[in-house]
Amino acid sequence: MKRILFCWLGLLPAVALAANPAFAGRWRLDPAQSTALDGWTAMDLVVRLEGTKVDLRHDMSWRATKVSGTNTVDTAQPVEITNFFRIDQRHMAVYALPKKTARTVASWIDGDRTLRVEALVPLEVSQGEAIMRVTAEYRLLEGGETLLLIELHSTRNRPLVYRFTKVPEEAEKKS
Repeated sequence: MKRILFCWLGLLPAVALAANPAFAGRWRLDPAQSTALDGWTAMDLVVRLEGTKVDLRHDMSWRATKVSGTNTVDTAQPVEITNFFRIDQRHMAVYALPKKTARTVASWIDGDRTLRVEALVPLEVSQGEAIMRVTAEYRLLEGGETLLLIELHSTRNRPLVYRFTKVPEEAEKKS
């Protein structure tokens, strides 16, 4: 009996780190309820879950220009992300340093309804190099059809807020 109890207790941390499956899939930006994209006209967020790892792919477009950037985080341990993708980097002309990585920590909070990501991003700015702290919360709203992304940057006075709606799987296959 003790052996079964210890085995079960040993699984608790893995269960606590597991992703909420409602996050998985393609999410489309609702521009009317979001911070202006400045330099982009459309954005999809594609979330892929694999154990404790979460791929956050940003599919951005402006006219014929299309860009994708993926940040893969891990809720079990900190990760180093090369070329950490930020939604606002094109407009700001502030880019991740090519040979440096962003130390990134992720965790599920609020009963697995929010993925919190914190990153220290080394940047190239006109004055040289700098570190920007980015805190992002991906919040699954009531009903599971709306995702709210709130980003706080150490370089900004106001948060960036993006509201997404879930793209039905049938429509996602055509995208």
